[in-house]
Amino acid sequence: MYAFLSCGLGRGLLRAAGRRWWGCSARLLPEPAGGPRPEAKVPPSRVALHCRGPGLLPLVAALAWFSRSAAEEEERPPRAGGAAAGDAADEAEAEIIQLLKRAKLSIMKDEPEEAELILHDALRLAYQSDNKKAITYTYDLMANLAFIRGQLENAEQLFKATMSYLLGGGMKQEDNTIIEISLKLASIYAAQNRQEFALAGYEFCISTLEKKIEREKKLTEDIISVEEKANTRLLLGMCLDSCARYLLFSKQPSQAQRMYEKALQISQEIQGERHPQTIVLMSDLATALDAQGHFDEAYLYMQRASDLAREINHPELHMVLSNLAAILMHRERYTQAKEIYQEALKQAELKRDEVSVQHIREELAELSRKSRLD
Repeated sequence: MYAFLSCGLGRGLLRAAGRRWWGCSARLLPEPAGGPRPEAKVPPSRVALHCRGPGLLPLVAALAWFSRSAAEEEERPPRAGGAAAGDAADEAEAEIIQLLKRAKLSIMKDEPEEAELILHDALRLAYQSDNKKAITYTYDLMANLAFIRGQLENAEQLFKATMSYLLGGGMKQEDNTIIEISLKLASIYAAQNRQEFALAGYEFCISTLEKKIEREKKLTEDIISVEEKANTRLLLGMCLDSCARYLLFSKQPSQAQRMYEKALQISQEIQGERHPQTIVLMSDLATALDAQGHFDEAYLYMQRASDLAREINHPELHMVLSNLAAILMHRERYTQAKEIYQEALKQAELKRDEVSVQHIREELAELSRKSRLD
């Protein structure tokens, strides 16, 4: 369920940077509905998820949170026209559904080229049958596939096309589906170092959700369910987390800290302290504190995160432990840091996470050098 990214930060803090959990309103909106359809292009190589620089961090973090398409509310795309559409429409819809299922299977099998070909067939059939909801659904799947593959420009155009059809169909800008797509667009802009658009996008997502949540507080359960309210708050947490990561790697750790604190509070209140995402957010908050030199406060959060990660056998325990060891090293508690790094190394080797193994070994070498100097 959770996907993580290993990267260096400052003094070598290994961070769990991406996972599933959870610009500018006008500028994030797509071209008017009915505009030219984007053509999905396949680049010569795929973007690797493991990196050392900040460029892909917001992108990888965001894509890891979205295990489904933003427009995917049901297993099948809703029919256009109902029963009156006739047998031909029924047959076309059934064929589209089968194509989409095949595409999803290809994605799960890590066969992106095959998935893309299948999605093009589905889109062509959706246009031929004038099934507008199927068109939207297919565009969204194509956008997510391009997003996952790191095809940023292609993903941007496809997300805009998806949003165009959704808005053209009457969906409001504050709908959670629109916010999710806007967040992906902001993450793309962040990965492309288009700072103005990225920050405007994050601001649109966060401010829109905060206003929406404030209005929903006054609504009774017969109007909006508790679950719907919780989902909107979790989406806000996701936006805060993604923006915080961008701010942190843009060397704005104090602003990132404030956003991580809000995201952590949301996760604790809705999902509980022992939830894997809550633990990761504790680690992220500690990272922001560590980047500011607040080592003692960072240690308290990271120690709690590591204790909880051990209790639930967190899938990324080795990263949390590595973070803890880094903070111990910054506090010049070298003996403890070495023990934790060695524990983290064993866990990383069991997980066969070669990037983390290499990073931890580098940190152990640095720790050894510091110990000799002292």
